Amino acid sequence: MKKFENKVVWITGASSGIGEATAYQFAKEGATLILSARREDELLRVKQNTGLPSHQVFILPIDIENIEKISEKAKQAIEHFGKIDVLFNNAGISQRGSVLDTDISVYQKIFNLNFFGVIALTKAVLPFMKQQKSGQIAVTSSVSGKLATPMRSGYCASKHALHGFFDALRSEIYQDNISVTLICPGYIHTNISYNAVAADGSKFGKMDENQANGMSPEECASRIVEAIYKKRDEVYMGGKEVLGVYLKRFFPRILSKLLRGQMPR
Repeated sequence: MKKFENKVVWITGASSGIGEATAYQFAKEGATLILSARREDELLRVKQNTGLPSHQVFILPIDIENIEKISEKAKQAIEHFGKIDVLFNNAGISQRGSVLDTDISVYQKIFNLNFFGVIALTKAVLPFMKQQKSGQIAVTSSVSGKLATPMRSGYCASKHALHGFFDALRSEIYQDNISVTLICPGYIHTNISYNAVAADGSKFGKMDENQANGMSPEECASRIVEAIYKKRDEVYMGGKEVLGVYLKRFFPRILSKLLRGQMPR
């Protein structure tokens, strides 16, 4: 039997990158999918590429920043298949810009998408999971949710905030047979840096060298699906950058010196 057979998995940010790759991996494991992102045409492409029968994939366009409509979207998702076994909060945006130059509106945008939108969707789904006495909430954080790097202050802050919220939530819902998995990728070869928001709110529009040489989305997705299947509390994936998590814990001064060396000159 496949690992997610007869399970309904809702993935946000499913039109590209890690979200798209995990959609294909969940499909291989027999999941019934709800795919969400802003671009409906890209979601339809991903749906076709899953290889699943049409009735096994529900396309539900959503803008996570539009918090007022999230409850309505959650109701549509739940009514379509009658349940949600896994909610994979994967939508998000990165940042490139110094604290001095970054407009406050950019920080607000980052938090609306990376934090408040994720919380709103989780809160919309949670009552139904409590009612069915089962479920799993997975969240794409980042290695940057455990440490902070230059030129990404808002991104790092939003990911740190996710850890505080979902660690607290995990303890609150344990008795309801609902688990929480925090996913912490390092450098993954996606367009996240290209689509990152710059200091003035425009698109950064460049591919980072570390991103270009990062882990493939397919390998990342395989590890994510396995971590969700095993109901891990927290999991890291990537290359040598993952060592930064342990340097932060045991040798913080060494990490601080290394991060200073990453500042543009």
